[in-house]
Amino acid sequence: MMMESNRYQDREVRKVIDKKLLNKIIFRSLFLQASFNYERMQAAGWLYSILPGLKAIHKDPEDLKKSMKLHLEFFNSHPFLINFIQGIVLAMEENKEDIDTIRGIKIATMGPLGGIGDSIFWLTLVPIATGIGAQMAINGQVFGPILYVLFLVSAQLIIRYVLMHYGYRTGVSAISSLKENTKKVSRAATIVGVTVVGSLAASMVNLSIKTEIVAGASTVKLQEGVLDKVMPKLLPISYTFLILYLIKKKVSPIYLVLITLVVGVLGAYLGIL
Repeated sequence: MMMESNRYQDREVRKVIDKKLLNKIIFRSLFLQASFNYERMQAAGWLYSILPGLKAIHKDPEDLKKSMKLHLEFFNSHPFLINFIQGIVLAMEENKEDIDTIRGIKIATMGPLGGIGDSIFWLTLVPIATGIGAQMAINGQVFGPILYVLFLVSAQLIIRYVLMHYGYRTGVSAISSLKENTKKVSRAATIVGVTVVGSLAASMVNLSIKTEIVAGASTVKLQEGVLDKVMPKLLPISYTFLILYLIKKKVSPIYLVLITLVVGVLGAYLGIL
């Protein structure tokens, strides 16, 4: 039997959430990690963003206290995808679902969305935006860094808006779809991200050898005549894997930057690179 403390006193269902209120919560969710801490992670920011919806739903002061206490519990997910969970939770709060049920939904969704968000943003969108923006900046186009910021900000806002309204519309029924497609979305995004990172290593890492081999009357350039025949961009990808290996061996990135700088300067001075 469900304990009475896990139920709201006012069980009357009133439709009080509208698009304007959802959009307000989306804006407040931008500050999710402003009060991040290692005890409850994003809990304070979560409550701050969702609070206008809770105040509209719960007119009974005791119910509002219960709801606020619930949403101050530990919470940690991808900051750009939390609006999907917020949409579902708002729909459940509006329907006056039991507190334990709402808590269970939060716990069940925050983990999978954390993994999906990492795959979509950090392994896919960020490398793509960085590659395009950096390439434009290297070519002297001032708009490169601006494009980088605009791309990521607009992508984030669009995803937040769509997920919030979709989560609220579909409610708990959206969770089954999330569970079914979590692995597929993560795998697809990871594949795209790895492909982008690989192409960035080939296009952004510039490393070639100027050494020439003299054999009688013939002169063979080591880079064009040997290494590029084996595999184009062999040196850049080899150096990239070397850096990755050293990072896994806990070598400080600062040392790796200094090593790269020294190798580049000495190689250019000696006429090797």
